[in-house]
Amino acid sequence: MKELMKHLKFAWTYAKYQKANIIKFLICNIIMIGISIVIPILSAKLIINLTDNKLTQLLFIAAIIFIVENLRNLLIWYSRYCSQRVYRETFIRMQTEIGKEILKINNSSLDKHGTGVFIQRLTGDTEKISDIFNNISWSGTNIITSIGIFFAVFFISKIACLYMLIDITVVYLIEKTRVKKWNNEDKLYRKEEEKTTSFTGEMVRGVRDIKMLNAEESFVNTLHAKIRKLNFKRYDMQKTNRAYNLLSSFVYDLSDFLLIVLLVILISNNSLAVASALVVYNYSGRVGGTIYYLSSFLDIIKDFNLSCSRISEIFNGNDFKKEVFGTTHLDKVEGNFEFKNVSFSYGKKKIIDDLSFKIRPNETVSFVGKSGAGKTTIFSLLCKMYDIDRGKILLDGININKLDRKSIRGNITIISQNPYIFNLSIRDNLKLVKENLTDEEMINACKVACLDDFINELPDKYDTVIGEGGINLSGGQRQRLAIARALVQKTEIILFDEATSALDNETQEKIQEAINNMKGEYTILIIAHRLSTVIDSDRIIVIDKGHVVGEGTHKELLKNNEFYKQLYTKELD
Repeated sequence: MKELMKHLKFAWTYAKYQKANIIKFLICNIIMIGISIVIPILSAKLIINLTDNKLTQLLFIAAIIFIVENLRNLLIWYSRYCSQRVYRETFIRMQTEIGKEILKINNSSLDKHGTGVFIQRLTGDTEKISDIFNNISWSGTNIITSIGIFFAVFFISKIACLYMLIDITVVYLIEKTRVKKWNNEDKLYRKEEEKTTSFTGEMVRGVRDIKMLNAEESFVNTLHAKIRKLNFKRYDMQKTNRAYNLLSSFVYDLSDFLLIVLLVILISNNSLAVASALVVYNYSGRVGGTIYYLSSFLDIIKDFNLSCSRISEIFNGNDFKKEVFGTTHLDKVEGNFEFKNVSFSYGKKKIIDDLSFKIRPNETVSFVGKSGAGKTTIFSLLCKMYDIDRGKILLDGININKLDRKSIRGNITIISQNPYIFNLSIRDNLKLVKENLTDEEMINACKVACLDDFINELPDKYDTVIGEGGINLSGGQRQRLAIARALVQKTEIILFDEATSALDNETQEKIQEAINNMKGEYTILIIAHRLSTVIDSDRIIVIDKGHVVGEGTHKELLKNNEFYKQLYTKELD
């Protein structure tokens, strides 16, 4: 009960904005409880009047039942209207807040868990939580109604009432055991479901690469194995349910038979009139329904508690650590920063080791080195996508751990080698980084990124939807759109991470020209696979195995740095 109250308090933080609809919903259900108690009583009087041949009173009671039933129908309609509004608004608010929390999770935790973990919790678990007040009210209303009928039986026959109480207690104990076992198995099932969802999502996103690799059969076999494992686990859970349901059904049918035996004995002993026995038997079906409502209630609470626990893990769990920023705010940075003895590891693998260098404002600096040397990691650390193990990263002389999120990411733009383009129009992809983007700003950014001519050839121009991951664009077009998206932000520091790697020579020259046009106005850092694209940089920093092994202009490095000379010579070959 303590756990339930804690989780209800959590759910209430999202549902409280619909307090008026919840109150109206509860009032409707209270009235319906009264109606549900009255209707069986009136129905019992119908039976008594029928057996006593009192036809006039029979018709009068039938008319009252007709009016009351229609009142209940109206109340059901209105209560559903209120509950659906509560569910809708609570669901929207909760999903939005959880979405915010997911975006706060640090990259190490995101790397550790698959996307299925977040998809399942964002959709399935929030649905169960959002509907809890409606479900509890529905089950509670029916249980209270059955209890009301139970008291009505008490006034007719205390012996029959005692029998029904024993019957309900036995089935309750069976259901309580069933729910406990189901709950333990469901925790394992949901974790397995998250893994399957993650794999399915990755397969769908990578379907084109799968086809190109001719790996359909392998992926289908893996998918089949995961789905089979998941559904066999579900089957085992249902097998437990089937066994307990069979036992409950047997007890229910046995109790029905024994009730008839009891009523026959009471009638034989003149302890109960035939008409009253008919009423008790008529009530027994409603009282027996308490078992079903109680079972549903236990299932609802079990699902609700488990879903709340899973959602709470996103908010407070150790497995989903949040990004931590400081409180110092910079409206605008100058653009100088420094790495001081920085070390960083992915898991147990050290990527950056005691790395130090300085960047001056409005300087264009390129990082070169072999694949895996740590160049991209430098950019990730600068944007505070990961926390360093040791050392300091200073932005305008301030440790980035002391800066707030907006000071860092609002002043740094990164254009990666594999930019993610969202399944939106070109206009909306650009508005993601600036909601009040004007057409003039949008067009100018696309012109600088050498994309405007291509866009104007599309059927809907800037309103063309470009598919998930930008699938309707070529690799070069996706990168140019990412460059346009970065230019829209107008940050002081722009990072190009292999941003021209997928471009043809002609387009690369245009992008290089655009970068040259930005020189002197922005701090520009470039990671480039082709050394020919960085020879005009103010400085080139050579990275190998997480260390700086050379620094200077292209000419200086060719003259003084053998490692750089070998890289450049190999490219010319």
